[in-house]
Amino acid sequence: MRFNHVAHRVAADRFEIVVSLFTERLDFIELRRTERAIWLRQRGANIDLQFSRVAEARADDADRARGQVSFLSDTPRADLEALRDWLACRGLASSVGAYSEREFYLDIPEALVGFVIEAMLPELADYPVSV
Repeated sequence: MRFNHVAHRVAADRFEIVVSLFTERLDFIELRRTERAIWLRQRGANIDLQFSRVAEARADDADRARGQVSFLSDTPRADLEALRDWLACRGLASSVGAYSEREFYLDIPEALVGFVIEAMLPELADYPVSV
């Protein structure tokens, strides 16, 4: 078998805002859409991201930050803060937190189910193995 995509859940009433965040701000393109889900791919990547609609997000999910859609960035905090501001302009509350001084996350509790958007310095993905 060959790895194809990962899937995450998004609250139905915030679904289109989250899709717009990925397509307008993170350079993803829409591959396929059904009534319940969408498949996206970031330009230059070879792995896909599926979002499935669910009735609602659970804002009380204390473990949400353990699941991530992760990005590399030379300015991770600033990039996530820009996304936070973009969401605020569209009426969606979010916050930026930190796992460390090199890795940060954007939490959108009204929209994302069981995950956050992470951004980290590229050095954290410099693994000492050959694939």
